[in-house]
Amino acid sequence: MIFFSRVIKRIRNEFLRRVVYRQYQIGAGFHSGIRVRIWARQKVVIGKNFYIGRDSFIESDVVIGNNVIWANRVALVGRYDHHYQQIGVPIRLASQIRDQDYNWLGLNNLTIIEDDVWVGYGVTIMSGVTIKAGSIIAAGSVVTRDVEPYSIYGGVPAKKIKNRFNSVEELDQHLKILTGGQ
Repeated sequence: MIFFSRVIKRIRNEFLRRVVYRQYQIGAGFHSGIRVRIWARQKVVIGKNFYIGRDSFIESDVVIGNNVIWANRVALVGRYDHHYQQIGVPIRLASQIRDQDYNWLGLNNLTIIEDDVWVGYGVTIMSGVTIKAGSIIAAGSVVTRDVEPYSIYGGVPAKKIKNRFNSVEELDQHLKILTGGQ
């Protein structure tokens, strides 16, 4: 029964990767929880072994590296999805980034999430930030600025809490193993 369940999950994930999200570039090993939504105006590029937990969504241009994990309810959202300074127009009726003729802010906001990143439950990532390799974002955080490599960030807005490893030697050993001793 477990084998059958794994096969069904693999088939579902490949269907999502190759059919539902075919307009985007998604690497092998993609896993999606239920009720995940992915949309971007221009591009979504996802590396190998990406895990996106249930009820998560991507609503902005993004490049995601390899071996990245998103817990449940993670959201990547645009900073300028609605032209809130459109004179004489209520925000609800203002032009929005999904409109073909949208020409306000946010059109070139690219979010970059590098390799080996873990994003915790309920995190919101604002478009245009870079989350560097090996970082961890604590549950419930809101990421509004770039994140340093191999660091742990948390809070609203997210701030550096500490380094991922206890010493430079541990980080060096980790990187050496990942690169095959090179």
